[in-house]
Amino acid sequence: MNFQKLSIVIPAYNEGATIHLILDRIAAVKLLNDIEKEVIIVNDCSRDNTVEAVQAYMSAHPDQNIRFINHEVNKGKGAALHTGIAHATGDYTIIQDADLEYDPEEYNVLIHPIFRGNADVVFGSRFLGGNSHRILFFWHSIGNKFLTMLSNMFTNLNLTDMETCYKMFRTPIIQSIKLKENRFGFEPEVTAKVSRIKDIRIYEVGISYYGRTYAEGKKINWKDGFRAIYCILKYNLFSR
Repeated sequence: MNFQKLSIVIPAYNEGATIHLILDRIAAVKLLNDIEKEVIIVNDCSRDNTVEAVQAYMSAHPDQNIRFINHEVNKGKGAALHTGIAHATGDYTIIQDADLEYDPEEYNVLIHPIFRGNADVVFGSRFLGGNSHRILFFWHSIGNKFLTMLSNMFTNLNLTDMETCYKMFRTPIIQSIKLKENRFGFEPEVTAKVSRIKDIRIYEVGISYYGRTYAEGKKINWKDGFRAIYCILKYNLFSR
């Protein structure tokens, strides 16, 4: 199996306070078989010091393979992901939020089924018994499980966490998919479209989750939940 480089796509919006921390954690990870890391940061027209923070980090760490792309206008998380995915040159691509909710130490957990020759796409599930989970919002967890169940009903997959950030794709596969959602509809859209690829091999592994409160910068809200329902229906029934 040819897996020499992993592209790590980071959509960033107003993450100046923490983005250096996630970059430190990514740098500290030693990937299986010494896989090379390529970090692609897409700044979605942040209004804080995200640009300055990334530029300072890159200047201080010239040895790290970091590429920085700047959106001149705010387009949404999905649009930032579209940009990052289009620029990925690794054999596989993973999505990494700029906050500290997901632990890059667990990249190897997602890589494992790929190394065994079993998977083209790997989802990291927060509900399959990862190491640590911060206890936060009951209704968020119920909402996530409902959206996953609704998605599964149409895709005929048996995922436990469709809304997870950690999704690792064989890069040619994700780059071949025409993605349209510019905000948080990326997750149900990409799940619907991946599920229809002939002979696709999708795996799911348990990961940890260190959630944020809204005071700490969490951005998703109830409106995004309704958008996810719309996207599940749209991309599974009306826009195939």
